[in-house]
Amino acid sequence: MRMMILAVAVLLLGFSMQAQAQSPAEANANAIKQTALDYIEGWYEGNAERMERALHPELAKRIVRTNAEGMSRLDQMGAMTLVQFTRRGGGKQTPKESQQKDVTILDVYENAASVKVVASDWIDYLHMGKFNGKWVIVNVLWELKPKK
Repeated sequence: MRMMILAVAVLLLGFSMQAQAQSPAEANANAIKQTALDYIEGWYEGNAERMERALHPELAKRIVRTNAEGMSRLDQMGAMTLVQFTRRGGGKQTPKESQQKDVTILDVYENAASVKVVASDWIDYLHMGKFNGKWVIVNVLWELKPKK
């Protein structure tokens, strides 16, 4: 009887360990998603540390703005500007029930990933790179959603 109980316990432990083990692709996907969530949730929370953790120090966040005459310009901000805006609590103005944070991994190849984040008022297209084993956001191209 003891042998049977021991065999069942070993079998269950094996299944449990298999279920917990992640493939490298799954581990990458989870880390990429967590980086995107640190970015958008950090914004909503006003958590500058969380935002900074998600960003490469040389981040370029850009938006194409077009005026009424149809002339376009490229506006840009860097990592520290975004961290400071986060620290000032810009995202805290969005009510919790209105905070949208849909993350879609569009593509991953080796140490590069493209991710789409749909937020409450805009859509971000993130380019991430894996630096020293950690996924960080290198570029963001974003667009405002139409006003409701």
